[in-house]
Amino acid sequence: MKRAALGALLSHWWRHPLQLITLLTGLALATGLWSAVQAINGEAKASYDLATSKMGARQNETLVPKAGFIPLSRYVELRRSGWRLSPVLEGHWPQNTGSLRLIGVDLLSHPTFSNIAENSTSESSFSLDALNSQGQLFLNPKTLKQLTVQVDLPPIVQSDQIPIDVVLGDISLVERLLQRPGQITRLIILPEQPLGLHPLEDLAPELQRQSYDAGQISRLTDSFHLNLTAFGLLSFAVGLFIVHGSVGLGIEQRRGLFRTLRAMGVPLHLLTVLLLCELLLIAIVAGSAGLVLGYLIAAALLPDVSATLSGLYGATVEGSLNLRPSWLISGIAMAVVGTLIASTQAITNIYKMPLLAAPGLQARAQAASNQQYGIAVLGLGLIASGTASMLVFDGLIAGFALLAGVMLGTALMLPLLLSWVLTLGLRNARSALGEWIWADMRAQLPGISLALMALLLALATNIGVGTMVSSFRLTFLGWMDQRLSAELYVTAKDEEQAQKFVLWLVGRDVTVLPIRWSEVPFHETKLRIYGVLDDPTYREKWPMLQAQDGAWDRVSNGTAVIINEQLARRRNLWPDDDLNLTSSWKMTVVGVYSDYGNPHEQAIVTLPVLLRHADNVPNLRFGLRLPPSSVQNLIKEVQQEADFEGITLVDQNDLKARSLAVFDRTFVVTGALNLLTLGVAGFAILTSLLTLWNMRLPQLAPIWALGITRRQLAWLELWRSLALAALTAILALPLGLLLAWVLLSIINVEAFGWKLPMYLFPLDWLRLLLLALVAAAIAAAIPARKLALIKPSDLLKVFAHER
Repeated sequence: MKRAALGALLSHWWRHPLQLITLLTGLALATGLWSAVQAINGEAKASYDLATSKMGARQNETLVPKAGFIPLSRYVELRRSGWRLSPVLEGHWPQNTGSLRLIGVDLLSHPTFSNIAENSTSESSFSLDALNSQGQLFLNPKTLKQLTVQVDLPPIVQSDQIPIDVVLGDISLVERLLQRPGQITRLIILPEQPLGLHPLEDLAPELQRQSYDAGQISRLTDSFHLNLTAFGLLSFAVGLFIVHGSVGLGIEQRRGLFRTLRAMGVPLHLLTVLLLCELLLIAIVAGSAGLVLGYLIAAALLPDVSATLSGLYGATVEGSLNLRPSWLISGIAMAVVGTLIASTQAITNIYKMPLLAAPGLQARAQAASNQQYGIAVLGLGLIASGTASMLVFDGLIAGFALLAGVMLGTALMLPLLLSWVLTLGLRNARSALGEWIWADMRAQLPGISLALMALLLALATNIGVGTMVSSFRLTFLGWMDQRLSAELYVTAKDEEQAQKFVLWLVGRDVTVLPIRWSEVPFHETKLRIYGVLDDPTYREKWPMLQAQDGAWDRVSNGTAVIINEQLARRRNLWPDDDLNLTSSWKMTVVGVYSDYGNPHEQAIVTLPVLLRHADNVPNLRFGLRLPPSSVQNLIKEVQQEADFEGITLVDQNDLKARSLAVFDRTFVVTGALNLLTLGVAGFAILTSLLTLWNMRLPQLAPIWALGITRRQLAWLELWRSLALAALTAILALPLGLLLAWVLLSIINVEAFGWKLPMYLFPLDWLRLLLLALVAAAIAAAIPARKLALIKPSDLLKVFAHER
């Protein structure tokens, strides 16, 4: 009995292959997008740990300069005082395809270099030649193809122990390649030190200890990965709408078969178990296909994710994708669980199905209409739950709970909202055909509502995320124009060179703005305090969010401080509040300024006050105000001066261009996931229309018999889909704007510590509406063509059918 019953159930898919393809494709798309996000997240987090362990950053503290770099003379002094240190010089090495991270170390004292040398994979391995004037370069085999071919390069040694995009060499070789003689980026404090040493704080007060924080990169990138996960869940939910519709249709079409099997003695629980086995088989097959699709999507997006994480957080992610059990198991599990969730309602309906009596289509349509109110109430409950979670709890999870509740709740309310609109259209119809069109659209709404929910979520996501990105970009451009107000930024190699440079500028049409700061302990972290001079540049250009009257006057006379938005929000400090910078240094906050892209807390006081309260404030960096037409001439003059060798000059325009390039690269992945989600929604409409095709004939045949041609019916089908898509797009607009507001005002604040203004972009909405209409037209084109070409005999057969 079991085998015969299972064979009868599976025969349905053999007779309806398109429906089976729809179900498999929907689940594969949902699993693929989810698996792609999980694969990217898993690869990124594995790369953080791998890069850290390879370069030995976990075990050792380091000494870093408070500003600029460490001169070679300071390293020599510390070594002579007995401290065992290992120098590191690091910089970006330009190549034809970008830049590589070039690191110079003392090959004999670096804590992990021996392990790198022992695990070399090339024919040329480490030898004492690495210490001579020619030297050797060590890199990962995957980095070799990115290295520009140069005739004067030293021998290359390949090692899997070096992270991708990193090149290692002796520090004497690297300082020549980077043209930075006598400079050191940081000093590694080796674990075994002699007894009785003088404290480093006394020997080198301009340097500070820095302990490796294993969770630092993870904390910085958590918000990025959480955003990706949220997109993955959204895409998965949109795909499940397809699965829900296909499974529900399969149950609907097999009602007669179920009654027959029950009448022949198949118990209800056995029928349920067989259906679950069928669905699990489909879930495993579709999930496996989804894993392959997810791998391909992740492999295509991973380079952009790597560039984003590197540009924003300095986190290295290898460009290759590995099969990891975590996301493989997660993908199959989500496919199985998602299928069971999507089929819960359909299987529940089997228990409510009478054994012999078969309710007609009108009765089931009325039941579906009544369900709209229950689903809408559930949607209101989700919206209320999401809002309550944001009011009761804090953090990113609460913010995403609000988003999930509002978006899913609104999607569940969509059928009822559309039904009200269609009822209003029916009441205002002026002809019999018009009344039938409105009534037919309302009657078909239960069958296509899931696809429209998917379209609503996809459109709202595109509107919301698009508004967020465009608002962020517009704000970012304005902020850069204000914040990067100096035409040229200069960093000297030491304070002696800095003094010579400032004296050299005397008599030129240049205003020198020192960029000086000191860090103080602050609430178990460090607060960076900048000291500035009283200059019109700050009063006119600095991007203030809130400020009291005369704020800059009070800062310049040394009685007040302005703070960045991150400090204001995390410590709930606003104008007129008191801020304890240290135990003996208290000032009044008079302003809050925007500081996008910076995860740290900062404050600004006048420079004389900073110098009174802080010791050893470095004086190496400057902003120069001068006519833009004179920038390049000044750069050439500085480069020609022998005393200014090693000085770094950054043009404002170049800095803005690089910052904007990083910004645009950041949202490439978001845009790709947006388009993929919208594509899945369009596919959901197509599959709904195709699978409902046979069920439409009993409603269309009488209209054809009354004189409406098949061609006219085909056009009406096309216009029906366009109308429903347009109504859904109109309802998606307020939901998308609400999503944008939540992202800008809640999620951004929780993730990064800053709030962004919201701008509206009507042209983007119009473009998205046209895109939705195109997707609906393409989806409806195939059923409309089938209707235009259907044989009259097929329509006549409808009148002989029991339904």
